[in-house]
Amino acid sequence: MNILKTAIFTLTVPGAVVVYVPWLLLPPDAKVWPPSSGPLACVALMPMLFGALILLWCATDFVRVGKGTPAPIDPPKELVVRGLYRYSRNPMYVGAVSALLGEALLFQSWTLFVYAAVCAVIMHTFVVLYEEPTLRKKFGPAYEAYLVHVPRWLGKVKSRSSEV
Repeated sequence: MNILKTAIFTLTVPGAVVVYVPWLLLPPDAKVWPPSSGPLACVALMPMLFGALILLWCATDFVRVGKGTPAPIDPPKELVVRGLYRYSRNPMYVGAVSALLGEALLFQSWTLFVYAAVCAVIMHTFVVLYEEPTLRKKFGPAYEAYLVHVPRWLGKVKSRSSEV
């Protein structure tokens, strides 16, 4: 059941943020399909693909390792500290912003670039004000140890010990 709930959540929430809203923000005459070709398109497709793969990998880890879903209303039962969560406490958000930046580059759209920046600020605020306090309460010392070793976004991982 978690697989179905995760699939529905991933398609609706990150899907809306990364696909539907950017599509709405593009001018009506924007060529969306087939995507443009050339060196710029190849460069732009890399963060888009990278972001999509991160989202899928993390959603899978939430089901398999966390025994839950990425949805805040049905969160994992176990603290997920494996996979990409060894390098960032919020890889799903990193993946979403990566995909958005790729879209901004692909469509050469300042509007999408600003949208990506706004999304990053909203995600950061949500993490700091809601997710981190909630996870502190739920997982206690295990989460506190995780905070010490793994950066919120990207950066140097302080320790890759198995105790985290």
